[in-house]
Amino acid sequence: MKILFIGDIVGRAGRGILKDAFRYLNLRSKYDFIIANAENAAGGFGITNKVLDELLQLQIDCFTMGNHTFDKKEAEQVLLNDRVIRPANLPPGVVGAGYGIFNSRSGKVAVVNLLGRIFMQPVDCPFRSFDSLYNLMKRESNVIIVDFHAEATSEKNALGYYLDGRASAVIGTHTHVPTDDCKILPNKTAYVTDVGMTGSSAGIIGFKKDSIIQKFLTCIPKKFEVDFEEPQLQAVAVEIDEATGMARSIERVFYPGKNCCEKES
Repeated sequence: MKILFIGDIVGRAGRGILKDAFRYLNLRSKYDFIIANAENAAGGFGITNKVLDELLQLQIDCFTMGNHTFDKKEAEQVLLNDRVIRPANLPPGVVGAGYGIFNSRSGKVAVVNLLGRIFMQPVDCPFRSFDSLYNLMKRESNVIIVDFHAEATSEKNALGYYLDGRASAVIGTHTHVPTDDCKILPNKTAYVTDVGMTGSSAGIIGFKKDSIIQKFLTCIPKKFEVDFEEPQLQAVAVEIDEATGMARSIERVFYPGKNCCEKES
């Protein structure tokens, strides 16, 4: 089973380059299952029904979220869509599902979304939250993909090793900076600390530079505006043995840029 995980979509620039990548790389035919983090898809913060409808046209199988899940007032309605999951370790009673079981061309896929706790908002333990869901997911599918939306690399590394042999892949999101540590852990779980983002690579984490720099200089909150220059899709491709749920490979995918989807000229 070939799975593509697309890094955080940031605003209109991210949505635009995502459409281009689907068109020019023929992504839908190359992968059995496609996941995208969409917590920044609407203006860089949260998601709306209109943006979700736009993204659904690409036939993405599952959308994960993060700490900006509820930034837009429509969020609770968006979370009623069965292709959208929000972090599973939010407090009880929050609308939406923290994991989902989805159909792919090669069988069922379980996807779970978790939030980190270091330098993040207070939430339940992501480690124990996975434990509470594991048997439910395992009964449905051997293929379990984890989106760990977290700030600290140490916390992401720790969860990767904690889930090694149980999750098929632990994929970090949130920092919007792709890390060069794609690997298969000892018990055959694919891992990367951060997949990166899908948005402007000319700005700072997808936003225009000036407002972010001014915030660092003055400590005064500034409105961040999405940048539109030099957009890039950043993703990882994971190959999984659907019979065992264990990963065979994990590779970087960049568009534009030389990656596993492009042939050398």
